[in-house]
Amino acid sequence: MRMVFRWYGEGNDTVTLEQIRQIPGVEGIVWALHDLPAGEEWPMERIAEYKEKAAAYGLHTEVVESVNVHEDIKLGLPSRDYYIDNYKKTIVKLAEAGVKTICYNFMPVFDWVRTDLYKELGDGATALFYEKAKIEGMDPAELVDRIANELNFTMPGWEPERLKQLSPLFAAYREVSEEQLWSNLRYFLEAIIPVAEDCGIQMAIHPDDPPWPIFGLPRIMTGADAFRRLLGLVDSPANGLTLCSGSLGANPRNDIPAMIREFAGRIPFAHIRNVRVYDNGDFIETSHRTSDGTVDIAGIVQAYHQTGFTGYARPDHGRHIWGEQCRPGYGLYDRALGIMYLWGLWDSLEHGRKERLA
Repeated sequence: MRMVFRWYGEGNDTVTLEQIRQIPGVEGIVWALHDLPAGEEWPMERIAEYKEKAAAYGLHTEVVESVNVHEDIKLGLPSRDYYIDNYKKTIVKLAEAGVKTICYNFMPVFDWVRTDLYKELGDGATALFYEKAKIEGMDPAELVDRIANELNFTMPGWEPERLKQLSPLFAAYREVSEEQLWSNLRYFLEAIIPVAEDCGIQMAIHPDDPPWPIFGLPRIMTGADAFRRLLGLVDSPANGLTLCSGSLGANPRNDIPAMIREFAGRIPFAHIRNVRVYDNGDFIETSHRTSDGTVDIAGIVQAYHQTGFTGYARPDHGRHIWGEQCRPGYGLYDRALGIMYLWGLWDSLEHGRKERLA
C-alpha cells in the first residue's frame, strides 16, 4: 500500500507540503489543476510546476484526481469528440510527467452531494452530512445556493462555470437514461483507454457519491454489478477502479471487502474512509476508526492486505477537529489521524504475516 495525500495547491488549501511530508508513510500528493474548466487540455508547464513543487519536499505526483470529464461527453453530444481529444492529449502529457494513475468520475452535473458541510457531531467536531429527506424535497438550485455559496475554495464538481449552466444541464439530462449514460461511457473509454495503455497510465473511475440517483439524474457507478460491467466495456489493465469505501459505504448493501477481493488487480487507487449510516437513509462522515461508523474499515484494510495490494491509497475525507479552519472534509488533523489508524491496521497484519512465516 502506497500512502498519498490529496492537496489542492498553494492558495487553495490550508494544508502545506511541509506538513504533508511530516505525516509518517506519505510518499506523494494527489493533485489536479482545479482552476481549469473541464474539457481543457492541460498545459505542460502547469503540470511541471506541480511536480517541481512536490519534489522539493520529497513527494511525488504520480496520482491525479481528477481530470474532469466534460458534460458534453457524458451527454453524448456531437461536440464530445473535441473534448475527448483534449482528454487524450492531457493523458499523454501527464504520462510524460511521470503520472501513473488518473482518477475520474462519470457523474452527471454533481460530483458529490451533501446537505451540510459542517454538521456537528456529539464531541463537537463537525463533518460532511447527507440528509435524505432534504434532498428528496429540494430543488437542485436551492442546494447550490446552500452549499456552493459557503465555499471559500474551489471544490471539484462544484465549479462556478458548471453551476451557472444548471438549468440547461438538467434539461439536457432529461433525455439521458441510465443505458444511454452507459453507452456514452463506453464511447469515452473506447477512445481513451488505448491511449492510457500505451502511456502506462491506469484510469480509475470513482463511484457515484452517494451511490444512487439524485434529482432525477442517472447514476451508474453504484456497486459491484456496475464495476463488473465497467471493466467489461473495455477489457484492459488500464481500465480500473478508484474504490472509495465512503461513497460505496453510504449504501450498507455494498460489501466492500468482497469487492476488493473480486476486483483485485483492477484497483490502482483506494479511498479509505468511514461513514455512519442511519436507518432513515441519512449519513455522516466519521473518523476512520471502524467502530465510529458503519463501514468495516478493519475488514477493508485486511482485504487489501490479503490480496497483496500495492496501489495508492489515501485517507479521503476527515472531520474538522481541534478548531481547524479548512476546506470541508480536507483538513490536516483528522486525515493525518486516519493515516495512522490505517497504518496501524496494516502494520499489525504485516506483523502477523511475518510471525506465520517465521
